[in-house]
Amino acid sequence: MNEIITNALGEILAPTTAAYALAAIGLNIHFGMTGLFNMGQAGFMLLGAYGFAITQWMGWSVLGSVLVSIVLACIYGLLLGIPTLKLGPDYLSMVALASAEIIRIVGRSTAMTSFTGGSSGISPEHFTDGFRDLSPLPDGRTHFLLWTYSNNVANSWWLRIVAWSLVAIALLLTWAWFRSPWGRVLKGIREDENAIKSLGKSPVKFKMQALLLGGCFAAIGGIIFVLPRSVQPDSLGRQVTFNTWAILLMGGAATVWGPVVGSVIMWVALTLIRGFMRGVIPTTVLSSTQVESMGWMLVGIALMCLVIFRPQGILGDKKELAFNV
Repeated sequence: MNEIITNALGEILAPTTAAYALAAIGLNIHFGMTGLFNMGQAGFMLLGAYGFAITQWMGWSVLGSVLVSIVLACIYGLLLGIPTLKLGPDYLSMVALASAEIIRIVGRSTAMTSFTGGSSGISPEHFTDGFRDLSPLPDGRTHFLLWTYSNNVANSWWLRIVAWSLVAIALLLTWAWFRSPWGRVLKGIREDENAIKSLGKSPVKFKMQALLLGGCFAAIGGIIFVLPRSVQPDSLGRQVTFNTWAILLMGGAATVWGPVVGSVIMWVALTLIRGFMRGVIPTTVLSSTQVESMGWMLVGIALMCLVIFRPQGILGDKKELAFNV
């Protein structure tokens, strides 16, 4: 039981938790601040992952690879936003969902194997060396509180330090933006777009800015997501977008800390539920695959209860934003 609790609490610091927090912060800029229904956040993450991994494979610097990922996210955001932001919110959601699937399918196609590795993806040895070489930590393993991890290899302390430092920077930026005149314009667009037009401001311009900024956070989240594993297109599919929405709504949209709280609670709870079921339910009753599915089912039920009893999320203000708005 102690091992189950330790593994579950380890998700608090996990790079995957940080990656989803970054993606949810980006989605918070889209939906929480501006009211944009982006159903293709996984597309930004996958582009960021591919941009980083491919350029690292080609021998670029880490900073150059990160900049390429951000540029790809901006180009993708422009391609999404130009034809849809002047129309209703449903158009962006449909186009974003379809575009994310197109990116995934193109990435796993055999025609792109020389660039993306096809359905097998890009192995970590092709794109993680540069990031690992930047680490100031000595080689070996370090024990901290309940956890022991390698300092520099794969799912390491170095990756955790970088990932959560990026989350902290993202939180600081969103805190400042939420309170800035720019953020108040975005909130006005979310509440009443016509009122913003009457003030002589262009809602489309501000929506595009929000879409690009949120996409950049998602692209960086995509980089963090793949650094401890391979770049596999199917691992950044529709499920990732659903998870990101669930995290945002669970923590509370239009709040600064909501994406982080939602990400931590979701992954800790999921790991705890799976570990507990594997420990008490024999494999003759539920197989490992069934336990995996049951874990997601229980998380889904918890999210449904949250929607019913606290629609604004854990940290959200019901007067500010709720699921049923």
